[in-house]
Amino acid sequence: MRKTLLPAAAIASMATLALSVVAFGQDNAEKAERLMNASCSGCHDLRPIQTAAKTRAEWTATITTMIEKGATLPKEEVPLLADHLTRSHGPVPDGPGKRILLNTCTMCHDLGRIKLGRRTSDEWEETLIAMLNEGAPLNDEDFALIHHYLSENFNVE
Repeated sequence: MRKTLLPAAAIASMATLALSVVAFGQDNAEKAERLMNASCSGCHDLRPIQTAAKTRAEWTATITTMIEKGATLPKEEVPLLADHLTRSHGPVPDGPGKRILLNTCTMCHDLGRIKLGRRTSDEWEETLIAMLNEGAPLNDEDFALIHHYLSENFNVE
């Protein structure tokens, strides 16, 4: 039986986002976000970015390809954008819950926020229950898969 909890997950998520900005720098984070919005969303929405989970080398190659196809981004800004994409939409471990993480969790959260949100198994359960209360489209089978995936890969250890 699941418990019903709410705000703790929201508070933890804000804290992890703040840590990410501190590590990258507010100015760089804001500039990179503007670059991504201006350079990428001219041709497509951001959903393909949110679900890609690429390494820095893969993001750099993708950016280069997009510039060749007409994206407007100064070449000297490629490293900043690649760093941002890797931090916010970078790789995650393979496993049965990865599909759910990429297709469901990223509807509201970037991967950087999720990866920084280290929790115990019980805390991940509380977080997932809070997400259900917020409307996350998880059935019981998906709940179990993503709970196990997050607990195994993003534990507090």
